[in-house]
Amino acid sequence: MTAADFLAWSGDGSGRRYQLVDGEMRAISIGTMTRGSVQATLAYLLANHLDAKDSPCHALIRPCIAPRIRASQNVRCPALGVTAARDEPGQYIVPDPILLIEILSPGNASDTWGNVWSYTTIPSVREIVVVYSTRVMAEVLRRDPDGNWPAEPEEIGPDGTVRLESIAFACPLPDVYAQTHLARA
Repeated sequence: MTAADFLAWSGDGSGRRYQLVDGEMRAISIGTMTRGSVQATLAYLLANHLDAKDSPCHALIRPCIAPRIRASQNVRCPALGVTAARDEPGQYIVPDPILLIEILSPGNASDTWGNVWSYTTIPSVREIVVVYSTRVMAEVLRRDPDGNWPAEPEEIGPDGTVRLESIAFACPLPDVYAQTHLARA
């Protein structure tokens, strides 16, 4: 299947969400309540931050992203994304994302990291964050000034702060988990 075919597809009637990976449809795994809470909290924190800064950027939930390599056969769907591109009628693929966030669940590690590596091919992406749904932890990949990605992500633990240079955002990592059982653990 091509990306154009995928975007025109009306679904299989099941209500499941899919992404296109190298020409094949892959169901997006169903997440736990914890995962959903982490996603909602992050969307709220990012949107409020961008609004407060009067930023041209805006946060998106489950945006459609086309990697630079094999874009005609891939439509990836991270948990969240940030772009400065204007919303246009009929636009499905988010142009020029600058920040992409995935939420890692026990059953989706392979798909999540496959998506992360595909995001590194997009020239506009400055940072990629992987937030864990089973413990208070995140990993941040950040392009250096020469456009290179680090060999290893920066790990942020339960006492750490998430710093996203691409949008001048910072918050204690535990704030992301405030509405979950992980905050009470």
